[in-house]
Amino acid sequence: MSGPEVISLGCRLNIAESERMKAMLADAGDVVVVNSCAVTSEAVRQTRQAIRKARRARPDARLIVTGCAADIERDQIADMPEVDGLIANEAKLDPRAWNVPLPEAPPTPTRTRAFIAVQNGCDHACTFCVIPQGRGVSRSMTIAEVLREVEHHLSQGAREVVLTGVDVTSWGHDLPDTPPLGALVKAVLDTFPQLPRLRMSSLDGIEIDPLLFDLFAGHERLMPHLHLSLQHGHDLILKRMKRRHSRADAVDLVSRLKAMRPEIAIGADLIAGFPTETDEHHAANLSIIDELDIVHGHIFPYSPRPGTPAARMPQVDRAIVKARAAELRAAVAARRTTWLDGFVGETISVLAERDGTGYAPHYARVRLGKDTEAGTIIEMTPSAVTEGFLE
Repeated sequence: MSGPEVISLGCRLNIAESERMKAMLADAGDVVVVNSCAVTSEAVRQTRQAIRKARRARPDARLIVTGCAADIERDQIADMPEVDGLIANEAKLDPRAWNVPLPEAPPTPTRTRAFIAVQNGCDHACTFCVIPQGRGVSRSMTIAEVLREVEHHLSQGAREVVLTGVDVTSWGHDLPDTPPLGALVKAVLDTFPQLPRLRMSSLDGIEIDPLLFDLFAGHERLMPHLHLSLQHGHDLILKRMKRRHSRADAVDLVSRLKAMRPEIAIGADLIAGFPTETDEHHAANLSIIDELDIVHGHIFPYSPRPGTPAARMPQVDRAIVKARAAELRAAVAARRTTWLDGFVGETISVLAERDGTGYAPHYARVRLGKDTEAGTIIEMTPSAVTEGFLE
């Protein structure tokens, strides 16, 4: 391989940015870009591992690192012998930083699912998080800019659009008249009736505005899949995390949504072993999985990040953190298995991907035939659940 390669780690925002970088660097020659993550110490370890693996695979390529770790762990990454250079996170979508020509249109490769980063950065100060250090303050695309990107992706064959960002529900706070996120979602749905599917990335439930709530509750083209930036199930830990919601807030939001749209699938980020977490706190974290019916769980064992307030709090023993994370994963897996079993014998619509799999509206993974054309939305009736896939 001699052309450009972009290796993406971390969040959906990184995925969206990696796609744009890959298209932007199409004529850049023999270059490998590692779009890094630094959300946890494990993410940094995986970034280092990806760098070493990329160098072994492409010994003669230029190896450039960008993303959050390139800012937050800049000196350590720059000292790696495999690395030829770093590009600041905020500059990675600027062609001038890569010495490539400015594009005439948004650089977007053809995909069945298009990720659009409508927002970047974060204005909050959760005690465990380093992301504001790597992403800066919250910045929003305007509605007109988002609509232009959606139009371009549709022209390239996308059948589903995913709106993503660092803190998506803060979209619009920095724009004139501070429009709510629901206004953006409604604009996309109204402007593009030909768009079969619109999906939201992770959301802060406390900031879901009334219009967005109504769209989730009743608009069939906004997918019935809500992923919450929940983080924990106990109020004291949420307070020590400096989160802005309580357990009751999350329960109320989900119960109201499910009352209006029972099929909506709930996902959540949960942190295991946050500093000062007791057995009681962990039990509350476990129980919220059943109470909210969480079937898409992202479980993170807590790891201290340099410079954050949580790193200075009393730490939980690492073996306990690991064990609690395993318990949370097992609880989500059990809930997910029961949920998937409920689709056996039911007809669902599936957006086919290029690898012979696909996604149902509620984000269940489905195994399809290898000859299924990518980008088609087909009706199918699963007969079994195998290794987490409907088939």
